Formats: sequence, C-alpha cells, structure tokens
Amino acid sequence: MFEPKYGDVSVKLDGNVATLEIHRPPHNFFDFNLIHDLADAFESLDQTPECRALLLCSEGKSFCAGANFANRDAQSGEAPARPGENPLYIEGVRLFRCKKPVVAAVQGAAIGGGFGLALVADFRVATPDSRFAANFVKLGIHPGFGLTHTLPRLIGVQKASLMFYTGRRIDGKEALAMGLCDQLVEPDDLRNSALALAKEIAEGAPLALLSTRATMRQGLADAVKTQTDHEFKEQSRLFKTEDHREGVKAVTERRPGKFLGK
Repeated sequence: MFEPKYGDVSVKLDGNVATLEIHRPPHNFFDFNLIHDLADAFESLDQTPECRALLLCSEGKSFCAGANFANRDAQSGEAPARPGENPLYIEGVRLFRCKKPVVAAVQGAAIGGGFGLALVADFRVATPDSRFAANFVKLGIHPGFGLTHTLPRLIGVQKASLMFYTGRRIDGKEALAMGLCDQLVEPDDLRNSALALAKEIAEGAPLALLSTRATMRQGLADAVKTQTDHEFKEQSRLFKTEDHREGVKAVTERRPGKFLGK
C-alpha cells in the first residue's frame, strides 16, 4: 500500500486520490520544514500515475493557524540562500508548481500563512465553524505566502483589500458567499465531502485533466514567485518595527494593538 511519510505529513493513496494530512495538532502551525515536506510529497505524487487528485487536510482543531510567532525561526526556517529570498516562500512556490488538482478540507482556522496554504488548493471545502483571516496588519507586517496575488485572483481586489486592511476573520458562511470556499458542509461531513469532490475530479481523463489545469493556472507559480519576493522584502523591513513587536504581543494577549507607526 502507498503510504509514505514526509515529516509531519502522511500520504495515503486510495484509488486515484491521495490524502495528505498534516499532523501538528491542535493548530498545525507551519514552518520551513512543514512546507518543504509538503512540497516533496506533492512532487512525488506528480510522478505517481495512479494519483489524479489530492486531498489536503489536517489533524486537530485548525487547518493551519499560520506561523507560530513565539518561534521566530518559523518565519523563515533558515538563512536565505540568496539575499532577498525566503526559503519558506521558495518551498511555497514549489507547491504552486505541482501539476495535480488539490482539494483542501478546511476545519477551524486558516490564518495568515495558513490561509495562504489553503489558497494553494484549487478548491476549498469548509464548515460554518471555519475561519479565514489575513491578519497581517494586526501583527504589524505585510501579507505573505503569495496572498497578495492569490486572494485578489480568487475573490477580487475589493474584497481582498477589505480582508487585508482590516485583518478581519471570515466565517464559513461568509467565505462561501465571497467565493473563498466552494462547498459548505457540517463538520462531521467535512472530510468525506472533500474526498468526494477529489474523487469526482479524479474520474476525468487524466491527460485532459492535467492539460486543463495547466491552462487554468498558467503563469500562477511565476506570479506567486514574483509576489513572494516583494512580500518578503516588505516583511523584512516591518519585522524590525516597534509596531510588529506590539502586534505579536497584542495578538497573543487577544487585544487590539496600540500602534505608534514606528
């Protein structure tokens, strides 16, 4: 049976659908290692003819609550190989370069970079309890993980700008109305519903499916690469500010930030 393990990511192939599950409960915070392992798994499945679609899911309360700002290493993972590049974002671009369609089962929170990870997928299945947020301004930093490209592409510039400027959380019902998710189901039905969608996609002729997806996502990975280079430049500058330090403290303490513009 095809069930390899990539760090904290397990892979199980059932018929023509591979389920990739992140095992970092309860909140599945990401770091360089997790995104690197996911990219390795995606690339391996690209080379597995039996696999025609992927289901991305997580163990625990949250799909992915983003970076753990209590651990500064989670923001980059290791020193950039070249000035101006973030290894974590390089791994993220690898995800976008993979060829097979992805359905994400989003339970609980998809926040910050975790929201960016959810937007790697072609489709998202969520529940009324799901939460989506690009809360970077509340942390005193610039958005990242390619969200400044992928979010406007998905829901339009106006709605994306509202999410970026306010940092507000969007629940599953509003996410469906905005086009952030494609199906809304009850929590007990989430995994099965997402799997059913992945299986429906996998029923198509595989060469036609890959060809159509490549057309629909043409230029996406390159655009995300360009955008993450810019995002990292802005984040590197803002990481050094007093507002960022206050933002992390305020979010940790669950209160509004007292920002000074410094």
